[in-house]
Amino acid sequence: MKPPPTRLPDHEARRLLQLVTGLDSAGVGLLTALEADQVVRFNELVERRLAGEPLQYLEGTVQFGPVEVAVDGRVLIPRPETEILWERAVAALDTADENTVIVDMGTGSGALALALKHAFPAARVYATDIDPDAADLARENVAEAGVTVFTGDLFAALPSWMRGHVDLLISNPPYVAEGDYLPPDVRDHEPPRALFAGPKGDEVLERIAEQAFQWVKPGGWVFVEIGETQAERVVELFADFRCAVLEDLAGRPRIVSGFRGVTSCVEGNR
Repeated sequence: MKPPPTRLPDHEARRLLQLVTGLDSAGVGLLTALEADQVVRFNELVERRLAGEPLQYLEGTVQFGPVEVAVDGRVLIPRPETEILWERAVAALDTADENTVIVDMGTGSGALALALKHAFPAARVYATDIDPDAADLARENVAEAGVTVFTGDLFAALPSWMRGHVDLLISNPPYVAEGDYLPPDVRDHEPPRALFAGPKGDEVLERIAEQAFQWVKPGGWVFVEIGETQAERVVELFADFRCAVLEDLAGRPRIVSGFRGVTSCVEGNR
């Protein structure tokens, strides 16, 4: 096991200096001294970072595609893989109007829902989360965007009128198996409920797949983020859809997309 670091990388220290001074990167580069209260605040933040607290929680916000969202220990930190999920879903849906229904299932910070509303401002965008604390933060992040956040467990959170009328169902659900290794800053600081799905890791994905075909309309899409070893299993789970496996920037299979035809692919093969 590696010993804990004794000093921050320079780029992280500069970001914390920006946080305590309110200066941009160029301003920090010209900084010669800190005020006494800034020194205290900076040292506190450095200690917390050296103890493993994620930098994004210390900063309090994260840039996600075209939007910025507040983050804290109630929610997962949005990651580059999820930005790719958003990009691919936007490209697949292509256009949207006031009748288009988009659902971000398991929204966490609300980053996906907010970015989708940015891409499709006329669409009706909804988000769900089973964790009331996460849903509260999501509501704060989307308050001015016209996104509705429901608290509840997957499809049970959605109003019944939405069944069969969803144009895009998107989700970055928990997909880590219990007992799998996670870096200490993730394991010790990000919410376990948003990370771990169960003993196998695909339990939540399986539950989404069980009902997705009934909620997504013909011609609609489902997009889910997955673990890099789960593609084959998730394609099986979403066999009702015409599925494709999409890679992240490192070439790892991290997204499954599914297009819903008029009838079930499984039924059509019987």
